[in-house]
Amino acid sequence: MGMPVIVEIRDDSVNENIISRVFDLFNYVDEKFSTYKPESEINKINNGEILIENASKDMKEIFKLSEKTKKETDGYFDIVNEDGKYNPSGIVKGWAILNASKLILEAGFSNFYVKAGGDIQVNGFADTNKGWKVGIRSPFNVKEIIKMVYLRNSEGIATSGSYERGSHVYNPKNKLDSLSEIVSITVIGPNIYEADRFATAAYAMQNKGIYFIEKLKGFEAYMIDKNGTATMTTGFENYLK
Repeated sequence: MGMPVIVEIRDDSVNENIISRVFDLFNYVDEKFSTYKPESEINKINNGEILIENASKDMKEIFKLSEKTKKETDGYFDIVNEDGKYNPSGIVKGWAILNASKLILEAGFSNFYVKAGGDIQVNGFADTNKGWKVGIRSPFNVKEIIKMVYLRNSEGIATSGSYERGSHVYNPKNKLDSLSEIVSITVIGPNIYEADRFATAAYAMQNKGIYFIEKLKGFEAYMIDKNGTATMTTGFENYLK
């Protein structure tokens, strides 16, 4: 998927086998969903070589989840690009990270995190009684950490913005929208799949995105506008220490 993947497992009995299985999963997802690989299934669908009704089980699931997210976000999440082709990257990354974490859990491990392209799924604890400490980077200086949050249980955190990967999100309701008012929005959710998909939609909403997350039960967000002004949802402070 063109991004670094990091897996850390704190359990004493960790072995290379589970790490290999996790990276095999990410390789599988990349081969199937990458819009940069000519032979990927998503590109074959875009080129008309495969009909959606004949697609693989995982591809059909992603299309189903994408349609569900589109409805839940009033159309602000849409995997149809401006050129009319499908790009499910906005939902695949979180889905892949969550599935990787499920592999680790099924293997009997409890304390770990999985990170891909800045989006993180945690489980258990980093230490005996501490949550996982995650830094939120400044969109104006990626070497600067502007907030530190602590996650636990099985929560996920995702950031959507244009400061690292350039313009890769657009407003489906207004394709002329430059998405320049908000530079980043970080969403904490019950898991990384949920956080990732709603972070993408909230960024496309721009100034309205923080209010959208505010209304979602079990979600919190931290938004930064072009002037460097931050706005957070009412419960976001619970993650700060």
